[in-house]
Amino acid sequence: MCGILAVLGCSDDSQAKRVRVLELSRRLKHRGPDWSGLYQHGDCYLSHQRLAIIDPASGDQPLFNEDKSVAVTVNGEIYNHEELRKKLVNHKFRTGSDCDVIAHLYEEYGEDFVDMLDGIFSFVLLDTRDNSFIVARDAIGITSLYIGWGLDGSVWISSELKGLNDECEHFESFPPGHLYSSKSGGFRRWYNPPWFSESIPSVPYDPLVLRRAFEKAVTKRLMTDVPFGVLLSGGLDSSLVASITARYLAGTKAAKQWGSQLHSFCVGLEGSPDLKAARAVADYLGTVHHEFHFTVQDGIDAIEDVIYHIETYDVTTIRASTPMFLMSRKIKSLGVKMVISGEGSDEIFGGYLYFHKAPNKEEFHRETCRKIKALHQYDCLRANKATSAWGLEARVPFLDKEFINVAMSIDPESKMIKKDEGRIEKWVLRRAFDDEERPYLPKHILYRQKEQFSDGVGYSWIDGLKAHAAQHVTDKMMLNASHIFPHNTPTTKEAYYYRMIFERFFPQNSARLTVPGGASVACSTAKAVEWDANWKNNLDPSGRAALGVHLSAYDSESPLSNVPSKVIDSIPRMMEVPGAAIHS
Repeated sequence: MCGILAVLGCSDDSQAKRVRVLELSRRLKHRGPDWSGLYQHGDCYLSHQRLAIIDPASGDQPLFNEDKSVAVTVNGEIYNHEELRKKLVNHKFRTGSDCDVIAHLYEEYGEDFVDMLDGIFSFVLLDTRDNSFIVARDAIGITSLYIGWGLDGSVWISSELKGLNDECEHFESFPPGHLYSSKSGGFRRWYNPPWFSESIPSVPYDPLVLRRAFEKAVTKRLMTDVPFGVLLSGGLDSSLVASITARYLAGTKAAKQWGSQLHSFCVGLEGSPDLKAARAVADYLGTVHHEFHFTVQDGIDAIEDVIYHIETYDVTTIRASTPMFLMSRKIKSLGVKMVISGEGSDEIFGGYLYFHKAPNKEEFHRETCRKIKALHQYDCLRANKATSAWGLEARVPFLDKEFINVAMSIDPESKMIKKDEGRIEKWVLRRAFDDEERPYLPKHILYRQKEQFSDGVGYSWIDGLKAHAAQHVTDKMMLNASHIFPHNTPTTKEAYYYRMIFERFFPQNSARLTVPGGASVACSTAKAVEWDANWKNNLDPSGRAALGVHLSAYDSESPLSNVPSKVIDSIPRMMEVPGAAIHS
């Protein structure tokens, strides 16, 4: 993932301003260690930190049209760029970059071209002929993006909060699927799929249609000019991604460059559920498997860095981001620059364990719609920032626009979890890939119960975090929490601990407003908490909070009652021992 920073229409075009923009852009250097560039036109600045995935030799940015009257800085991948080039027969391209089509599409179609892009992207386009500009973010918000406004009338755009939070009077998350135009001075939504209205679909479930749609979503993401691999937790979603990638890799350009044997990566505490399952899948698929271990103390030592990079105080996001952050560093050290991951499936298919309690198909479907719309604040934010912290790009085929349209058009009655009929969570996806003649996965993996990433890396990870927070946040501090943090008041010591760290890095009110809040159980929305009266007394984002569903569910209402005594007893010792390095 690249890093973009743009300052548009500021009142200062001096050398000092240019130096300041460069300084702020360097805060995003981790996202793009391969190249940095700054383009200035009058009072507008476009800065770019590049992670080179396609055309590493000549795709440096900003990118231009033929006469350089249109300049673009982009973070993303355009998977259909070759098809789009064929439509632009009267245009000459300067590079082989997939993002080179954007300036030319703008010339040809004006501001209405964005929906033609199939990929993940955030970009700023400056038309120097009238000094107008547009900003756009991909459909689901897989790439991170923020917008801010300065007192001098300037508009700031940055891939991360840290690029603009010190300079803007107000800033906020740029809404996914939207375009901001300087000509209209506001946002408009360019992404308008049928499911967005949350009306109940009625297309009959066809397993082969779903299978082909997902295979297409995975294979289009094999577009790369650099070494890559797959993240493999051993759960259904990442295992399907790995299986399809391994099956179709041989005939691709990527295989010709880097070999046809797939590399897979997994992280977990010693003996964790994910490590065991991932190893079984890797052996089955014949991947070159890399297993990374971490300790609870390793994770605790990384928490401050994680919050700085992920830019949130949301509990479930931090829990899951920390192992991913540690794993990404190890993956990058092996020379890998891109990974394919399984985010998005649980939102689309109702895979979280709380969906067992969905009262009817209508509410089941509406909850999936709510979850997809919020992904940019949770799993997409985690996947994007935890990997880009180390100059690694994550691609997520489940969030392919075409695949979402197919999956979200299915009558939700088919997605409903019905134990008496043998239908567990994500049954429609499992059945689509249950091929007896040429199996994609072993049966025990294809039908493995859902484990949220922060649980699957090892249950003692979350237990250890809670115990650590309890050592740093007193009961007296919790009594005054509503006065210290009136917005999104933390209700647990773990949440309070993360909030203290976040506000040290990002003290502005605008920053705390970028983080979502509200009641949640096992990653539900606040609305879904109403499905079971017992959940209101056990509001925790872990899958084990889904009482009566998870095989290792919590057995008490107390947030620390599930923490083993040996974990609590070891906290003073853990704090005295220097953090050990992650080992593979």
